Amino acid sequence: MKNTEVMKGKILLGLTYRCVHPSRCPVDVTCRSRMNVPFYVGKKEGDEALEKEFLAGASKRGMISLKGHRSVGGIRASLYNAVTLEDTEALATFMKEFLKEHQ
Repeated sequence: MKNTEVMKGKILLGLTYRCVHPSRCPVDVTCRSRMNVPFYVGKKEGDEALEKEFLAGASKRGMISLKGHRSVGGIRASLYNAVTLEDTEALATFMKEFLKEHQ
């Protein structure tokens, strides 16, 4: 179980570093969790219109509850037990597609 949790975290954390950009994560690198992966879409502080588009696209793919915390905003992927490795990989694929479409 723990190995799966680590793998899920590495998939999304690695993707946010490579594709989204580490400065677009609202949590300091020393405090980041592999279970909750927050990030902004668009500008460093986020882009509300792009984030709404991202959330709508994710919702169409059955990915729900990705909206970030009300005090921080952005997107937050929670990778707790109910989220499978396949779910995480599907989100990562969508993130890559969305980024490619909006670069």
